Amino acid sequence: MSRFEGIDLTGVGYARDFELRTPEGQVRRLVDYQGKVVVLFFGYTQCPDVCPSTLGELKLAKQRLGAAGERVVGLFVTVDPERDTPAVLKDYIAHFGPGMEALWAPPEALPALAQEFKVFFAKVPRKGADGYSVDHTAASFLFDDKGRIRVYLPYGKPPQALDHDLQQLLKGG
Repeated sequence: MSRFEGIDLTGVGYARDFELRTPEGQVRRLVDYQGKVVVLFFGYTQCPDVCPSTLGELKLAKQRLGAAGERVVGLFVTVDPERDTPAVLKDYIAHFGPGMEALWAPPEALPALAQEFKVFFAKVPRKGADGYSVDHTAASFLFDDKGRIRVYLPYGKPPQALDHDLQQLLKGG
């Protein structure tokens, strides 16, 4: 039986690394977060429900962990770089508190990144000023403090599942 509430991905051959940029243009790789437990989520700033609720749940989980929550970093990776400019990303992620970062990949690099993480995203035309929404995989990837993928936590799990899995990873599990 798995020690995680999410799906145990320990030892899989994907979701191994990334090369993304901060809103300020700095390059980030997974190695930059060694010593921290990482929660990575793909989404977009105009998402009406899944993205803000996932980031809000992570913010609350970090608070419930108390001082240990400072060892957790949340990474929000946009699948809509056309609208999610660096300025938009910086403003959006600020709403979710410290220890959260927004990252982006150049549009031409996004398909390879999605393939590495086995995530789906696609523009869906819609009426209105925005012209489209983006369907995307709704799950969080949890990495241990050595940068190894450990857990796939699907959207909709109760908050206690995230709390439990973060506690396991913070203990070295």
